[in-house]
This record gives sequence, C-alpha cells and structure tokens, in this order.
Amino acid sequence: MKRGDLARRFARALRAVPGNLREDLWTRAAGDPLPRTARRPRWLDWRPAIVVPLVIIAVVLVVPHANQYTSDYGMSAPFSVLLAAIGSAALVAAVFRPVQAWWATMGVTLVVTRFAAAPGLVPTDFPWTGTDFALQAAVLFLLALRVRPRIAVEVLVITVLMGLFCGVLISGVPSDPRFPVTVLALAVLVGALLRGRQVARTELVAQEELTAEERARRALLEERSRIARELHDVVAHHMSVISIQAQVAPHLAENPSAELRENLTGIRQNAIDALTELRRVLGVLRSEDALPESARHAPQPTLDQLEEVVANVRAAGVTVTTETTGDPLPLSPGIELSAFRIVQEALSNAMRHAPGARVRVDIDHRATRLTVRITNTAPKRPAPPSPGVGHGLLGMRERTTMLGGELACGPTPEGGYEVTAVLPTKPPAAPAPSALPAAEPVEDTR
Repeated sequence: MKRGDLARRFARALRAVPGNLREDLWTRAAGDPLPRTARRPRWLDWRPAIVVPLVIIAVVLVVPHANQYTSDYGMSAPFSVLLAAIGSAALVAAVFRPVQAWWATMGVTLVVTRFAAAPGLVPTDFPWTGTDFALQAAVLFLLALRVRPRIAVEVLVITVLMGLFCGVLISGVPSDPRFPVTVLALAVLVGALLRGRQVARTELVAQEELTAEERARRALLEERSRIARELHDVVAHHMSVISIQAQVAPHLAENPSAELRENLTGIRQNAIDALTELRRVLGVLRSEDALPESARHAPQPTLDQLEEVVANVRAAGVTVTTETTGDPLPLSPGIELSAFRIVQEALSNAMRHAPGARVRVDIDHRATRLTVRITNTAPKRPAPPSPGVGHGLLGMRERTTMLGGELACGPTPEGGYEVTAVLPTKPPAAPAPSALPAAEPVEDTR
C-alpha cells in the first residue's frame, strides 16, 4: 500500500474521532445492556444483590472523602460532603448508567483539582491516590461490563489523560503514570473480558436454539416426505382404478350415446394424465429414498398385516397382547396405512424406550371412527442410550392431523406410556347451503 493511501486513511480516521466520541460518550451514553438468554440470566438480573453492597460501600466512602477534601484542599464542609456524595453515588449509578457515572467522576475530579492546585497547598498525587483512585477503577470496571470494548478504551484513554492533566495542574509536573495506568487498564480489561464471555455465551445459546429449530423443521419435512411417498401409492392406485372403470363403462351400458362415450373417454384420459404426473412426482420423492428398489415399490401395508409386525416384536422377547373390538368396516387405504404405521411406530418406541415392559394393542372399530391405543407398562430396566433423535411421535401426529383425527400420548400413572389415535372413517357432513354463514377472511396460521 502506498504512503499516500496510508496518510489519507489516517487523516480520515482522525476526522472521524470527534464524531465517534460524541456518538459513544454522549448520544449513546445509556450503555449497551447484554442480551438476555433463555438458559442463563445475564449479570444485570443480579443487580439487587450487587447494588446493596455498593450502596453500603458508597455511604462508607462519603465520610473519608469529605474529610480529605476539607482538611487537604481547604473546601467548606457542605461542599466537601456534596462532592464526596456525588463521587460515591457514581459507584452505584455505574450499574445502571455507566457512562453518566463516569462523567460524574470526571466532573468531581476537575472540581477537586481546582482546589488542590491552589497556592500554598502541599502538592499531592491526586487523583491517583487513595479512595479516589479506587473509585475510578471500580467505575471503569462496571462501565466495561456494560459497553462495547471501543467505548471502554475511549473512556480509559480520556481518564488517563485527565489524570496526567490534573497532576500537571497540581504539582507542575506529570505524575508517574505506570502503576495507575496498569491498574485502570486491568480493570477495563477484566470487565471487557467478562462482557465478551457473556456475549459469546449468548450467541452460542442463540445458535443452539436456531440449530434445534432447524433440526426439528428438517425432521418434520422428512417425515412429511415419507408420508407423501406412501400416500402417492394409494392415490396412484385410485387413479388407475378410475381409468379402468372409465374404459370399461361404455361396454356395460346398452347402446351408449356419443356424448357418454366422449365424457368417459375424457375421464379416462384425465385419469391417465394425472397418473403420469403422480408417477413423476413419486419418482422425485423416491430419488432420495435409501430403501432398496424392491421395498420402494412394495404394496403399502394395511391392518391385515398387523399380526406380522406383532409376531416380529414377540420374537424379539416383548410380551404383546392385541384386542380388536367392534365390527370391522371397509376402510380407505389412507386410514389403513396410517393406523398400521402408528401401531408400528408405537411398538418400536416401546421396544426402544421400555425394555422388559408388556405392551397392549387395542383397535376399536366404530361407524364413524377407528381408535388405536398402544399402552406399555413401566420398564423393568433402564433403556439404553438413544442413537439419535427419532421421528416416531412426529410421524404419528402428522398422520393423525392429515386425516383430521386426534392423537394423545403421554406417561401413565403406573409409570408406563400410552399412545391413542382416533381416526375418523367418514368425512364430516357438509352443512346445508342455507345454514352456511357469510364468508369471512381467515388468517393462515400454519
């Protein structure tokens, strides 16, 4: 980089200094509170516990400060008490308004310097001695906890320059700044590091929450994609049946009219077109399926195959009892498939999370609903650690919601677990046209 470019950048940085100082130390003088996290409260939540000892310390410091100002600098007693009270109050105010508290300490320092520099007084190392210096270090530490590092550095530099200036006014020569500058810099450094640690922790917690949300969203999409792959087979079967029926229908009617033949041909063609599009979509959904080719195109299971799943679970050493009540009625393939998957997932969860427990499967057939209940007793031994996050309950809920049913799952009073799914077998009857209310806009809250 050329020297001219460096000089221009340096000049531009110098011109920006007054604006930055005004922005940091005046316009935004309220401080930058740390963001609140969901898992760990920020340190400002402990302000009641912090303020009480600070108030005690501030009250105790008023008396020695006032005595020092009166005896060493010749101030009147009321004025000494006022300045000492302002300086001590700044220590407490730094918890709430750190920049304003720092301004207050700087104002007190200038006023006291005016009296300390009067002729005839013995020169001192004010403001870098005794309680005044400790007060400055404490205020800078509290300020560094609340503001950005750049503001803390600006305040530190101004404080050091102010101390050197006051030393020149009092004794005519600048005081040795090595020890006080080291102490003030350490106070700012420790405060900035603690603030940075809390900010990093806050960002980490926020990132973990975001990652958890993304993981849950991805699990939901994966489960919905799996359900869609299964239901596409069911829909494709129905479309194939419609196509065949439309092709056969003209041969079942005696002397069908040309209009009827034309309409049935159109129905068949539309069914074939829809079936073609469904196969394309199904090919896209199955392109990322890890199942073997034979399993991809296998017929979707129904409740008639439930005994095979129960037999496999029993072969694994789990005691499973089944009971079917009511009169079984013809069910749609979607309900059959969803009920089978819910029982299958519930049995898998019981094997994984309740070792040694007994499992009961109840299927209740009613005219308007199918109720599936899977209950297991309390486990006899601790469950092994899970290899990862499963989608069992999520898939059950998605399948039940898709059919307009209800799903309830949770622990039982005996220490076991129960899953109950109610699947409607008939769609709700549409209201009469006269009973329909006026259309109102509905907000989509999905």
